[in-house]
Amino acid sequence: MVSPSVETLERLAQGLHVPVSRFFGDQARRTDFCHVRAGQGLVVDRIGAVAGYRYELLGHSLSGNLFVEPYLVTLQPEAGPYATFQHPGLKFLYFLSGSVTYRYGAKVVEVGAGDTLLFDATALHGIEAIHSGPVSYLSVVSTLRE
Repeated sequence: MVSPSVETLERLAQGLHVPVSRFFGDQARRTDFCHVRAGQGLVVDRIGAVAGYRYELLGHSLSGNLFVEPYLVTLQPEAGPYATFQHPGLKFLYFLSGSVTYRYGAKVVEVGAGDTLLFDATALHGIEAIHSGPVSYLSVVSTLRE
C-alpha cells in the first residue's frame, strides 16, 4: 500500500548486500538458470590440465557479479597425485568416491566419500596421495567477476 523511499531501498540493499537494481529486475526473464541432465555435462579440455584428471562442467552462471564453475572431477587410472593447484577464488570439494590425502598449504588431511573441503584457492592445494579408487569429487570454484 506504500511505496518505500529511495533511501529506504538503499538501506535494504546495503543490508542484503545486493545492488538497488535487484529490486527492479524482471525475475521472470532472468537468465542465470542452468539444467544439465545426468551424464550430459560438458567434458572440458583444460589448458595445462594434469594428465588423467577429467573435468565435466555441470553448469554455468550467466549474470551477476559472481562467477561459479561446478565440475565433476574424475581421476582416470593414469592420474597421479598433484598438490600444486593454485588459482583465485573460493573452492568447495565434495568427495563422491575413493580416498586420498589432500594438501592445503602446510595442512594435510585424509578424505574419502562424503567428506567436504572449503578453502581459499590462492594457496597451493591438491591431491598428495591416492589411497583407493576410483576417485571422483564435485569441485565448485566461486570468484568475483572483474
